[in-house]
Amino acid sequence: CRSQMAEAFARAYGADIMEAQSAGVNPATFIAPLTRQTLGERNLNIDDHFPKGMDLMRHQPFDVVVNMSGVPVGLPGARVIEWVVPDPIGQKESYYRTVATQIEGLVMRLILELRTAP
Repeated sequence: CRSQMAEAFARAYGADIMEAQSAGVNPATFIAPLTRQTLGERNLNIDDHFPKGMDLMRHQPFDVVVNMSGVPVGLPGARVIEWVVPDPIGQKESYYRTVATQIEGLVMRLILELRTAP
C-alpha cells in the first residue's frame, strides 16, 4: 500500500525531478482495493501499478531509496531515507486516507529537497 501510494504521488508531483518506482520487502500479491480507492479520490490512477519485490530492483542504479518497511534495506550507491509510516492493511478507509496524507507530505518534502539541491 505505502510504496504504491508514494510512487503515485512522486509520479504525479515530481516527474520533472525523479523517476519513481515502488517495491516492497514483502510485497503483496495484489494492490489493496482501498489503496486504489484512496488514490482515486485524489485523481491518481494506479491501474498500471503492480506489487514488486526488492529483488527486481537490485540490478538497477538508484540515487535515493525511501524505506517505509522498518526493515533495513539498501541498494549499492543509493542514499537510503527512512520514513516511519504505518501500514494501513486491514484498517478502515479513514486510516488509508490518513496514511496517504502522511505519504503525500513526505513525498512533497523530498521533491522540494531534490529541486533545491545543488
